[in-house]
Amino acid sequence: MTGREVEVTNPAVNGFTTLDLIDKELAYVQRLQPDLVTILIGVNDLVRERETGQYRESLVMIYDEVATLELPSGRALAISIPNWSVVPAAREYGDPEEIRHLTDTFNDIAHEEAEARGFKWVDITAASISGLGTAEWISPDGLHPGDIQYAAWAEVIWHSVRSAWGDRTG
Repeated sequence: MTGREVEVTNPAVNGFTTLDLIDKELAYVQRLQPDLVTILIGVNDLVRERETGQYRESLVMIYDEVATLELPSGRALAISIPNWSVVPAAREYGDPEEIRHLTDTFNDIAHEEAEARGFKWVDITAASISGLGTAEWISPDGLHPGDIQYAAWAEVIWHSVRSAWGDRTG
């Protein structure tokens, strides 16, 4: 779309919390010296019942480390936690209403901390539920997004980053 050749590296690991990201991924991201960083972390902190203050503390460490990369404006993106309270397996982790409330609270924290560092906030909440009922929207495990849902997220993220990415000066 921009004519730019890119290499995508995704160090994310299924099941990681913010603590795992700090311990196992932050140094790797520093070594990569990326041109663009997206950060979507927190569902597993919710699942493991970490308190909001603990989540904020970990997120501050992550965001502060990413800020040291000194990326051009619009090239550090904080992505909201999707609305996973509606997936079939959510009930295994608690009441869907409570899950949604905690997800919103964690997203409020992430949004606030992102803005404090000048990161672009990308809310994928609506995209995460826009295809409910569509075949393969949810993966066969009943918990994780399917490829079609990930594609919907990617469209929202691309829409948020394309102007900064299209700038060939950075």
